[in-house]
Amino acid sequence: QAAATYLRANEGTSEVGRHRPTETQTLEDYISKNNLWFSRENLGTFIGEGVEQRVYRFDSSHVIKLNTSVYYRSWKAYFNSLLLHNLFFADTAYQLVGFIRYHGELHAVVKQSFIEATTKTDLLLVKKLMADNGFLNKRNNDYYNPELGIILEDLHDANVLTKDGVLYFIDTVFYLSNVENRRLEEGGKLSKPLLNINDGYDYEGEAKEIALRAQIITLPEGVKGTNCGNCL
Repeated sequence: QAAATYLRANEGTSEVGRHRPTETQTLEDYISKNNLWFSRENLGTFIGEGVEQRVYRFDSSHVIKLNTSVYYRSWKAYFNSLLLHNLFFADTAYQLVGFIRYHGELHAVVKQSFIEATTKTDLLLVKKLMADNGFLNKRNNDYYNPELGIILEDLHDANVLTKDGVLYFIDTVFYLSNVENRRLEEGGKLSKPLLNINDGYDYEGEAKEIALRAQIITLPEGVKGTNCGNCL
């Protein structure tokens, strides 16, 4: 959360994403000043990788993931996605534990509970869950909630696991809609009013607004994903 706030305070007025190298350098300066570099020796045992991340088995209960934020147009957007994931899906919350350079590229290092699936996920159940919470199926495994202005993508059966009949969302990609992004970049507020929720947590800047709005969603019984407060 502090890293996202720092980036917001130090960004210029140019379009976000156009100067990604500048943002990365700003973030690396913050990482160095605050001693947030993660040691490669502490990663654990490598178990797999995808387009955006490498996965390591950290211990019997957790995995470590290295993410380049390649799916996002800015690091700030990636941090917002982590926060949203943690609010919606607390039982698979990400803990941002540091940063690392891998093959010369900056990666965020996140820790997450290890979920071992007991059966293949039925994507029709995922689709029903999303529909029940106002998310329209755009295409394939991508969803959009027009009420919240939130996009949630990549919910295929390798990213949503089923264990003992319960759905666990282990890898999600959240975006704000273009309209909401423009509002934030222009220094404005999100279009939907904030909920009056006294949960004891303090979210800064636009992350506070996003987090509180995210709590509109309710998940049916048997599906993991309650609010997660300060998971980041």
